Amino acid sequence: MATPAAQLRIPTRRTAELVLLGFAVLIVVAAEAALEATRDGRISTRLATYAAVPLAIGLVTHLVIRKVARYADPLLLPIVVLLNGLGLVMIHRLDLGLKQRAVQDGLHYDGAAAPTQVVWTAMGVLLFVVLLVVVRDHRVLQRYAYTLALVGVFFLMLPAVLPARFSEVNGAKIWIRLAGFSLQPGEFAKILLTIFGASYLVSKRDVLALAGRRFAGIDFPRGRDFGPLLAAWLVCIGVLVSGHDLGTSLMFFGLFVVLLYVATERASWVIVGAVLFAGGAYVAYQLFGNVQTRVGVWLHTFSAVHADDGFQLRQSLFGLGTGGIFGTGLGGGHPELVPLPATDFIVSSFGEEVGLFGLVALLMLYALFVARGLAAGLAVRDAFGKLLATGLAFLVALQLFVVVAGVTRLLPETGLTTPFLSYGGSSLLANYALLALLLRVSDAARRPASVAPRKATPEPEAVPA
Repeated sequence: MATPAAQLRIPTRRTAELVLLGFAVLIVVAAEAALEATRDGRISTRLATYAAVPLAIGLVTHLVIRKVARYADPLLLPIVVLLNGLGLVMIHRLDLGLKQRAVQDGLHYDGAAAPTQVVWTAMGVLLFVVLLVVVRDHRVLQRYAYTLALVGVFFLMLPAVLPARFSEVNGAKIWIRLAGFSLQPGEFAKILLTIFGASYLVSKRDVLALAGRRFAGIDFPRGRDFGPLLAAWLVCIGVLVSGHDLGTSLMFFGLFVVLLYVATERASWVIVGAVLFAGGAYVAYQLFGNVQTRVGVWLHTFSAVHADDGFQLRQSLFGLGTGGIFGTGLGGGHPELVPLPATDFIVSSFGEEVGLFGLVALLMLYALFVARGLAAGLAVRDAFGKLLATGLAFLVALQLFVVVAGVTRLLPETGLTTPFLSYGGSSLLANYALLALLLRVSDAARRPASVAPRKATPEPEAVPA
């Protein structure tokens, strides 16, 4: 007769994760081999280097997960390793194209981004390992919700108070630039504020769920409960005013509205949130010239009035059209003709060289990542974990939607990066931290109660009187 412990045994699925990691590494190696064969007509020793990076990422992170998060979701890590590896291959491909253009123009090219991306990847993996080892129970974060919120707001507002030469890039003051080093603190702020939002709404969801007045057949929340939404709206407007950054404000406001909806199950919060954001966006359009320029480029991309400002978007659309259904093949196109092809427009770079089929495959990877994050939120037992996983998964989904919509002219371009694919240290570090938190929540969701960590249920920080 089976013992109770045997009956409750749940597979850890770490072997499945290891096999999927092997497939991810093989796909990255095949992509780099195809790139070298197309560009050079042969496969060089560089292939070993670009194979070693995803292999090292996969092995290190897998061993850490096997040790400290044995029941974590087995799909999240392989997806990230594949996306990160393919992003590195594309960044290397863009380096080759930009170098060739520089040689043709009689210039010297010394701006190779792929080696720097490897360094950022190593730092991201290090941050991932530290978070998984230190945060053994995601509920501990609830104790420090208000402290993390203050740190997040500080990160968000810091670029605004710095001189433009230290914080402004392309009209948006969202960076910290010093001695050749640049950091976008808003990438970390979004995770910190997600933790705070989840904690706050867990403690206030009963009050926020109360119905107020009924208008046009919809129950709207009470006026006294507008505080959280108005506060989020004011923060987003503050980001717009200080940094002229519509994309970041959209991320934060959309996140908080979704968390409100999930916590209260009331569609009226979504309606009120949409109206508030539309009003804030209209005010920003009336006040800021760079917002007007981006909207004008979006509406009149091929107009002579926006000949210079619309060049980037036009080249992106031409690249996507050139790629067609099956693409030109890795190394066979000219995605380097698009300004900032490795950051804001890396999606169009992939679209040109792997075509619609390849781009849809990449989007399906993201869809699977988001679905597994939401599944972890549904399965975890505590309300804080549910909201935290939902918020983190929604962040990835919303950011990807805004990026793809901007590249394809569905929405105005916002300057956001594509998670795990784009070049950039801030984005990569923040997204590896996001992955660590999602894995921690999924580990708690699948872990049997008999092997749960021995920690007291944490209490949220007290709100100062």
